[in-house]
Amino acid sequence: MPLTLLRGDITHQSVDAIVNAANATLLGGGGVDGAIHHRGGPAILAECRALREGEYPDGLPAGQAVATTAGWLPARWVIHTVGPVYRAGEDRSPTLRACYTNSLRLAAELGAESIAFPLISSGAFAWPVDDAIRQALTAIAEEPFPGVVLLVLYDEQTRRRAERIRLELG
Repeated sequence: MPLTLLRGDITHQSVDAIVNAANATLLGGGGVDGAIHHRGGPAILAECRALREGEYPDGLPAGQAVATTAGWLPARWVIHTVGPVYRAGEDRSPTLRACYTNSLRLAAELGAESIAFPLISSGAFAWPVDDAIRQALTAIAEEPFPGVVLLVLYDEQTRRRAERIRLELG
């Protein structure tokens, strides 16, 4: 599966599925989550509210993934996944990797041929950036996906770090 590392704004990616680094409420928030809800418009929030009223009354558990419309975004779906909050001395990396693998599986089930990820948990959830990159690259490499995968990084410095780490991982 082709993987492209690029600097950019995930809300501008023309792909089948955009992954949202959501909070458990699914009702929007800051960072990537807020940007996706803002640019995607009210249809995303309406479907998220329906999910909360139905299947996820207590919120979406960390590591799981669920899809909604993409609203006004240049995509067909938004796949919401909740990353773990980083805690020193506690290995939550399997949950972080599950965000990627479960999102890829859901995208494949939907028939998506392209997917764009942010760097999950690396913002407000305080995951160290280099390790967040390692976890993302490892999970994406291990989960077969029949299409194009983008890892959309907010700034050029992080994109360069991701390229370096990808070379280290082989």
